[in-house]
Amino acid sequence: MSLRTRVAIAVGVVVFCALAIVAAVVYPAVGANLRGKTDETLVQAAKQAPTIAAKLKQAGAVGQLVPFGSAWLQIVPDAAPGPTDGFVGVTYHDLQVAGGKDEPYFQDETYRGVAYRIYTTQFPQDHGTLVRVALPVSDAASTQTALGWLLLVLVPAGAIGAAVVARLAAGRVLRPVGRLTETVERIRATGDLSAPIETPGQDEISRLGQAFAAMTAALDQSVGAQRRLVADASHELRTPLTSLITNLELLAERPGDPSAPALAAAALAEAGELRVLVNDLVELARDGQASFHVEDVRLDLVAERVAARAAARAPGLRYELDCSPTLVRGDPDALERAIGNLVDNALKWSPPDGRVRISAAGGTVEVSDDGPGIPSGDLPYIFDRFYRSAKARALPGSGLGLAIVRRIADMHGGTAEAIPLQQGVKFRLSVPEIAADPPPAEQPPADQPPAEQLSAERPPAERPPAERPPAEQPPAERVPAERPSEERPPAERPPVRS
Repeated sequence: MSLRTRVAIAVGVVVFCALAIVAAVVYPAVGANLRGKTDETLVQAAKQAPTIAAKLKQAGAVGQLVPFGSAWLQIVPDAAPGPTDGFVGVTYHDLQVAGGKDEPYFQDETYRGVAYRIYTTQFPQDHGTLVRVALPVSDAASTQTALGWLLLVLVPAGAIGAAVVARLAAGRVLRPVGRLTETVERIRATGDLSAPIETPGQDEISRLGQAFAAMTAALDQSVGAQRRLVADASHELRTPLTSLITNLELLAERPGDPSAPALAAAALAEAGELRVLVNDLVELARDGQASFHVEDVRLDLVAERVAARAAARAPGLRYELDCSPTLVRGDPDALERAIGNLVDNALKWSPPDGRVRISAAGGTVEVSDDGPGIPSGDLPYIFDRFYRSAKARALPGSGLGLAIVRRIADMHGGTAEAIPLQQGVKFRLSVPEIAADPPPAEQPPADQPPAEQLSAERPPAERPPAERPPAEQPPAERVPAERPSEERPPAERPPVRS
């Protein structure tokens, strides 16, 4: 049974019940009203008895039943129990009324097959004379009977008419639901989530259609992003896998070749690059659905820890820190990774004696370098997944580091942006700051120099590829060479977080 039919039946039943209740009230009420009017007519006719009595005496018709308008009037002098001339007999009760010993009264009697409504009273100022006024009740009864038949027809007819009108109205009201159902069935059959859903108006059904349209649009966007991620990932994985397989095949064919160590080192490098790429892909594939641990985080302390690790990895650079206490709500590990990606990106593109400037204040962390900067044509796309500039496409890198930064910023309700400088570029990560007075930062041990002065010269061969100066390694794209999550040192929890 369709929804329109159910609505029609429900409306018909409700209207039928309502009309039946009205009929049950109206029918007896009309009957009572007609009886009241009949009684009032009889009383008024009885009051005219003295005037009519004089005429009856002249005509010698006293004691007879005579017509008086629509009623019949009988004046019985010296009333005695028994039959009367042409009407119902006199009773003892009538004698009591004629003698003034009882009140006037109404009664229903049938005389010669005709039902009468009779009013019996005493003749004014005449003890023992009886006045009776009668009115046939057939007129009132026929009126009430006609009303009964009318109600009997109108009640079911009204219910049926209401059901028909309700079904037509329901069809018009539910027409948007029908269109929405057709669209859903078409989407299910074709898999095309971009099918338009027309939902004009502001009523509940229109809001349902608009909500469903928003849901399908979000689902279409999610499916599209997933397809793009799979396509980009397959493209990015193809190159290192091909190189890795080639190197391993050469090693297998010529194990004694003098270039075997170099081939093994290249294979290990490719494997490391693959591992970084896979970790970044897993991080992005979560798309904010992973567990999100929220707590109070001293953003300046996180920036200082990242800077200290960077100084230990790349001691040939100069580091400038300008961190003020700032407290935010967020995931400390995610925020540390985002800042680490920005710092690693700065290390990757800085010249051998360049400066890396890190500042934290007001819920904002800024990382800038003295590198070659970002071309204006690439600036709008650097936070996209797998985006690599034309000059960086032949260099190592996955193109995911900055995309991870933007995703983490979005998870925290913040922003990530790149600001070109005259020399280099500045990356800014902003998250909402909470109004609180953070406790003072913990002091580093006396035997540990500050991050600005951290340096530990290591031979170039011991440096990770992303930390070597451009003389040893060509500049790569402006994305971090992020270490796999399992190799990251455990994040030191700031003592100020609650």
